[in-house]
Amino acid sequence: MLNRIILIGRLTRDPELRYVPSGQPVAGFTLAVDRPFVNQQGERATDFIDVVAWRRLAEQVTQHLSKGRLVAVEGRLQIRSYETQDGQKRKVAEVVADAVRFLDRKAGAATAAVTPGAPAPEMEAEAGDGDGDDVPF
Repeated sequence: MLNRIILIGRLTRDPELRYVPSGQPVAGFTLAVDRPFVNQQGERATDFIDVVAWRRLAEQVTQHLSKGRLVAVEGRLQIRSYETQDGQKRKVAEVVADAVRFLDRKAGAATAAVTPGAPAPEMEAEAGDGDGDDVPF
């Protein structure tokens, strides 16, 4: 079996860093990803996909990413269920990130610091991303 997802898109908001009761950092952000086709009006539809990063990767994305940044996210799809305070059952689909690559330069960064053609910085998650039981959102 295989559960791998690779997405390229822009952050719709700054990542939010939180800590689960066990003390592990977890960051959440939403990625806007254009669909590869246009509708009858000639417009592209966009999907807004929730992404979760754990541990060191969570801290790194919070420090280095912000709204509007273009990134590639590699990870796995996770579907989890929960019950609201009023007893309704809900399902959430999200991507649990294993790696995030910057695909653009940070606004205001010196152009001399980036070598044309050089690979973009990459952040790798530690093995054993947390389970869905501690997710605070």
